[in-house]
Amino acid sequence: MKKVLLLCFLFVKPLLFASSIIIGIAGGSGAGKTTLADKLKESLGDDVAIIRQDNYYKDLTHLSMSEREKTNFDAPNSLDFALLHSHLVDLKEGLIIQQPTYDFTTHNRTDVTIDVYPKKIIIIEGSLLLAIPEIREICDMKLYIDVDMDICLCRRIERDQRERGRNFTDIRNQYLSTVRPMFLKYVAPSKSYADLIIPNETKNAVVLDFITTLFSNVINSPLSYQTFKGNHDE
Repeated sequence: MKKVLLLCFLFVKPLLFASSIIIGIAGGSGAGKTTLADKLKESLGDDVAIIRQDNYYKDLTHLSMSEREKTNFDAPNSLDFALLHSHLVDLKEGLIIQQPTYDFTTHNRTDVTIDVYPKKIIIIEGSLLLAIPEIREICDMKLYIDVDMDICLCRRIERDQRERGRNFTDIRNQYLSTVRPMFLKYVAPSKSYADLIIPNETKNAVVLDFITTLFSNVINSPLSYQTFKGNHDE
């Protein structure tokens, strides 16, 4: 138990008095960020809320469909990180947010928002999180899933065909024109900011167990400065 508490301290010492812990999960498209976030929520239960970077694409109602299709959705300026940051601040302060939602078939936001309630643990997942200073700075623990790009591409093809109704040619063209270049320019270098690098999340049950154990103790233990300082200190 003492070892677990020590690990908790090393990773989350800046937030001993915070209302929420924010975990950022980054990595390339298809690396398994959503899968890891969902597994953590499944393991940790109702004390976890998940925020998706993909829901914060900018509203493009002012553009025609053909113009939207030409947008580089893998570049940082395609996302409303100012809104995302303000929502994370609100959640830390115990406020409910209205998370936007995004329709990949129309390349635009929808009129529907999702009420997200403040929880002990807030998980934010998205490829560019660690590349944006104000986002990575608000994260109390930063994870990066490091997966071979060929594996990511295969997963992306399967996902986009199944969930987003895209054909192989469009997926390939987008990958070569924007996904891969933006990954090399922004996502891959951001790995240096991670507190923990996870090699191939879907095959790394040990890491999942470690993180789950770490934050289970954060949720269930009455952590305080005195816990780590020691009862004998004045």
